[in-house]
Amino acid sequence: MSVPSYDKIMYPLLKLIEDRQEHTVKELLPELSAYFSLSEADLTLTLPSNKIPIFYHRAQWAKTYLSKAKLIEVTRRGYFRITDRGIRTLKEQKGYISKEYLMKFSEFAEFVSPSKKNDVQEIGEDDASFTPSEQFQSAYKDLKNTLISDIQEQISKCTPSFFEQLVVDVLLGLGYGGSVEDAGRAIGRSGDEGIDGIIKEDILGLDEIYIQAKKWEGKVGRPEIQKFAGALLGKKAHKGVFITTSEFSAEAVRYAENLERKVVLIDGRKLAELMVKHNIGVSVKDTYEIKEIDTDYFNENML
Repeated sequence: MSVPSYDKIMYPLLKLIEDRQEHTVKELLPELSAYFSLSEADLTLTLPSNKIPIFYHRAQWAKTYLSKAKLIEVTRRGYFRITDRGIRTLKEQKGYISKEYLMKFSEFAEFVSPSKKNDVQEIGEDDASFTPSEQFQSAYKDLKNTLISDIQEQISKCTPSFFEQLVVDVLLGLGYGGSVEDAGRAIGRSGDEGIDGIIKEDILGLDEIYIQAKKWEGKVGRPEIQKFAGALLGKKAHKGVFITTSEFSAEAVRYAENLERKVVLIDGRKLAELMVKHNIGVSVKDTYEIKEIDTDYFNENML
């Protein structure tokens, strides 16, 4: 048979790990290929862009989708195991897990389309009602959402000291700080009356921005923003940035918007988006050019 799609791989992959032990995609490939009766020719088919085996590529995507739906949990780099939710899914689904089924889990719905999870219609990779350009853009958004979600997961596991350095790198990427040395010294001044760091707004140091950078469990509420605003007042500062690995409550956001002093809130997702935009902690894997006909070139020579 031909190489199965990622959704057809999800159930057998989950079934193979119901022993609750740690596994890797690579070690599961022989059993998965036997399950689908794949030939040697099937297994050697590769993606044209980077020569990765298509079956391995789709198995990795199956693992990613199961992980985002919390049917499996990543235990360490490359390793994962089934969760209680995954065990229940095996009993409910009996042979096949679809993307539509995974959408019942809020974590997966948010991962797939964080700003449009309630849209009625979604572009599928084989949906003939959409143009190739629309499908390409939809696939690009899926890849970007996956990357952002993976970055957030990595940030949540990093040490506080690494998180501080990450914040330095992001602020430098945005053009603040003047230099690596200036930024490093600024962020290093932690615990100073509610201020974690001070960074130059520009290379000349014409103004300063006060920083609060915290790893956080749960949503950051209004009281934390009030404390930060009070610290800014005590320093006679006019600008501040509060960066967290989690989210801000609606009350916290409204409070920051109504402050006389300018306080910018950056949550975990926004931080990950900034990292992608400024190539911090990420690298370019593939590059595609979308070209179209140059009508001006041909117009003068038309019959």
